[in-house]
Amino acid sequence: MTRARLQDICEEELLSRLFPLFRGAAGPAEVLLGPGDDAAVLAAPSAAVVLTTDSMVRGRDWHDDWSSPTEVGRKVVAQNIADIAAMGAVPTGLLVAIAADPATEVEWALSLAEGIAQAAREAGAPVLGGDLSSAAEGSIVVGITAVGDLQGRRAVRRDGALVGDLVAVRGSLGRSGGGLQLLLAGRGRTHLDPPLGDADDPLARAIEVLCRVHRSTEDVPWRAGPEAADAGATAMIDLSDGLVRDLGRVAGASGVRIELDGEALAAFATGPLTLALGAEEAMRQVLSGGEEHSLAATFPRAAVPDGWEVIGVCADGSGEVLVDGEVPPVTGWDHFSG
Repeated sequence: MTRARLQDICEEELLSRLFPLFRGAAGPAEVLLGPGDDAAVLAAPSAAVVLTTDSMVRGRDWHDDWSSPTEVGRKVVAQNIADIAAMGAVPTGLLVAIAADPATEVEWALSLAEGIAQAAREAGAPVLGGDLSSAAEGSIVVGITAVGDLQGRRAVRRDGALVGDLVAVRGSLGRSGGGLQLLLAGRGRTHLDPPLGDADDPLARAIEVLCRVHRSTEDVPWRAGPEAADAGATAMIDLSDGLVRDLGRVAGASGVRIELDGEALAAFATGPLTLALGAEEAMRQVLSGGEEHSLAATFPRAAVPDGWEVIGVCADGSGEVLVDGEVPPVTGWDHFSG
């Protein structure tokens, strides 16, 4: 059976099939005008709007033989929602831009939209509109612009950490990076693999967990961002490029040295990471694995909220990140040097 491609239908027909998928997400801000006009209109109750944007490129940020279009959609939303949360804000809306090879199957685009819609509903951030464009042969780029509201809070920036503050993490560390390493090595599980079912195979289940986190960035703790702001977080960041690299940004912006506790970090390496990758590689992923989208924040000593794991302390210094007093052997992800 021949499957319809984007070049077989007009833009209006594609939009008529996309818009219904995006309905149903109710956010904390009122959408005064949704998709279908030249621009959307969104109420800004606190008069402080938080904006961020992120994109994914086929062949660079995902591979079709690893990730389903639904997983791609969920992941591109998650990485934007995490940035909103890291400022202490609540997501209120999303704009979606898709540039695709006209030979892309219509069903692929609709499945992508379903993944975006799922994640948007979970975050309470309705899709407000966006843009469609054609792209070169084989190319697909998916971009999201997320809108958030501080709801009267002070934005939690990267430059507010103080000497004596505790450093804490909400969420996992290293699992997405671990999943990527398994996929690159040909040991990973993809969306094409059959379900594991009830088979009791700890290694297979560990590999499944890590690869699933990488493919769709599950369980981003976005609600913890506003909670951390309310608790008095002095600085916060989304862990997208690796713990050491991202905390280095906080240390540099704040003018402090961050001293991490190796024993506390080792707790994140246990379980699926160590089972699937071994202890050494597991720890390397905890320190440098990207696309985790957990949150790291600094707090006064008496202010760390429940659910956050303390992993270190801010000390007098000039932007360094140390683990048990040593410079770690890894840093993290860089988009241009890898």
